[in-house]
Amino acid sequence: MTNAKNYTVLFQGDSITDGARGRNEDLNHILGHGYAYLIAAKLGESLAENGLRFVNRGISGNRVSDLYARWNEDAIAIRPDLISILIGVNDLWRIMAGEPSGATDRFERAYRHLLDETKLALPDARLVLCEPFLLKAGATVERWEEWQARMAAYQGTVRELAKQYGAVFVPLQDAFDRAAERAEPAYWIWDGVHPTAAGHQVIAKQWLAVVQEAVPELAD
Repeated sequence: MTNAKNYTVLFQGDSITDGARGRNEDLNHILGHGYAYLIAAKLGESLAENGLRFVNRGISGNRVSDLYARWNEDAIAIRPDLISILIGVNDLWRIMAGEPSGATDRFERAYRHLLDETKLALPDARLVLCEPFLLKAGATVERWEEWQARMAAYQGTVRELAKQYGAVFVPLQDAFDRAAERAEPAYWIWDGVHPTAAGHQVIAKQWLAVVQEAVPELAD
């Protein structure tokens, strides 16, 4: 196994990543209570000898343009070895809700700016782009076909960006679709957007399966 001593993993995104994380150094809460915590728990235990460092900078309500606005402070300055990004549902939410902040769709443009800047400032950092996802429950039931079609476009964009920027792509929609065959959609994503505890485990399990295969530093 490649030596990953002091390897830093940064999780970035919106409320799904935020997970009600603490804003101080209290280790009980600093990673939140979502998929980032589950991933850190698994890798922190299995690779304890390597002293991995996990940082969560997800912020509830963020769009990709919000990530870009704070990227210097919350990504570049941290100098992570790996940056995992899960973003998109708020970009879509603002558009579907007809809010002024969703008047134009900046998703792909802002995402490209963010990745370009990261490649320039941190050329050796590994990038992990997680596929945004939905299930038909709560807020997405009304106008479901439109939600689904627009999200499919975002998913295609993230997949293509991963190819163009040499990033690891973590597919999540299929994982949730398969999960929804086992229990109703709301069991996994209670409002169609925000995962439950079981839903966060779906994300963590898929992330670990894909990323550990692609990144030797994180392999067991």
